[in-house]
This record gives sequence, C-alpha cells and structure tokens, in this order.
Amino acid sequence: MALAIVLGLVLIPFLVIVSTSLASHREVVDNGGWVLWPSDPTLGAYRAVLSGGVVTKALGVSVALTAVGTLLSLACTTFLAYALARPGVYGARPVLLLILFTFLFPPGMIPAFLLVNGMGMRDTYAALIAPVLINVFNLIVLRGFFQGIPEELYEAARLDGAGDWHILWRVVLPLSKAALAVVSLFYAVSYWNAWFHASIYLESDHWPLSQVLRTYVIGGSQIADTGLSEAGQVSAPQTTRTAVLVIATAPILLVYPFLQRYFTKGVLTGAIKS
Repeated sequence: MALAIVLGLVLIPFLVIVSTSLASHREVVDNGGWVLWPSDPTLGAYRAVLSGGVVTKALGVSVALTAVGTLLSLACTTFLAYALARPGVYGARPVLLLILFTFLFPPGMIPAFLLVNGMGMRDTYAALIAPVLINVFNLIVLRGFFQGIPEELYEAARLDGAGDWHILWRVVLPLSKAALAVVSLFYAVSYWNAWFHASIYLESDHWPLSQVLRTYVIGGSQIADTGLSEAGQVSAPQTTRTAVLVIATAPILLVYPFLQRYFTKGVLTGAIKS
C-alpha cells in the first residue's frame, strides 16, 4: 500500500506534465492550465518547439555536449583512477591527497569564473567541460573498483608481456563494465543538466537545453520562435512549457533502464576501498 502511494505521487505529476503537453489549446484553457488526460491528443506543441528554433538548437547542443563531455570525462577519469590504483606509482599518494582536498574544499564560483575567463574559454563549450572534466566522487568509485580486481590478474598479464596500456584495455576495462556504466551515467546526467555553468559562461545563442528549460519553464520567459501552432496562433503557454520539460527529461529516462542493473553493483563495489 505504501509503495502504491509513493508510486502514485511520482507518476501522477509526470502523467499530468505529459498529458498537458499533448492537450489542445482550448482544453488546457478550459481546465485551468493542467490536463490529467487529454480528450484529443495532439503533437502541436512538440512540432512548435522542434520547428528549428531555440529549443531545437539547444537540444542539439545538449546532445553534443553530453556525448563529448561524457567520453572525455570517462577517459580521463579512467586513466587517472588506474594510475592511482596501482601500487608503486611515483607521486600517487600526494596526487590523491590533493584530489581529496579539492573534494573537501571545492573552489568558489568567483575563482572558477576568473580562471575560465583568463584562459579564454568564456562563451565556448569548453567552459562547460574543462572545469568539471574529472569528478572526485567518480574517480574514487573507479579507483576502488580497480583496486578490487585480484592482483593475480595483473601479475598474469605481466608474465605474458603485457604493459600498462594493454592491461588496462584487455584486463581492467572488461572487468569494470558495471563501474564504467555507473560513472558514465553520472557524467551524462551532469552534462545534460549543466544549466548553472551555462548561465555563467555562455551567451544565450549557445545555451544548452537545460538552460533554455530553466529560463522558459521555471523563469516564465517567452522564447520568440516557439509557442506557435500549425494554424499560426499562439498555443497555450502551458503546453509548450510542458513539451520542453518532457523533451529535456525523456533522454535520461530512456537511458537509465539500460544501465540500472549495473547501478547498485558499480557503486557498492567501487566504494569498498578508498
């Protein structure tokens, strides 16, 4: 019973959002701005916001930013975690302590802005990737997972003449699919929802979808080239806002089920050692 109540509290608001985005202009107005179940579903709001305007461009920016940022972050995190996980690496201990220090005492917003501006990355997409390229929590998860791999596998690979790159590619990564899937999901969600850094470092022409969503849906601002129906009339603001919200939420909801089975295993196993 309790589970059913919690499930209802989660699903009903989401159903209202999707239903409102599919409702017609008149139905939304007649129901006071929200629709639980549309009598005549239409994709007019989605066609309006995806007609080549701000939302379409922002969606492309978010997809590219998430794909490139996740790949770069995952690669850099994997390389550093492997180096810090292997015994005998020169300088590994001081580097690990320095990384943990940044985790406990993160830099402030003003120093970060001055650094990004001083390096000439302002109003570039590099400003959304470079400052957050490696997340300390994800690094610790991967490091702990790599340390949990039996040392005998490393020694066997060494006896076969394998170097560090070969061991990482042929031995470590195939055994670390669960941890890599979890870290990839964390990075992908972080880049997909990177509205805060976008609001600081980017001009409006380069905004990702998360910043457009915040400005248009939460802030209530109007976007000039969205909100038009097929007949050329202004559609209900609630339909276009909820359509943008669904578009921004759907990709993560579609990806998560494929990674869910790795989620618990990857986090718990990677957190055993530190």
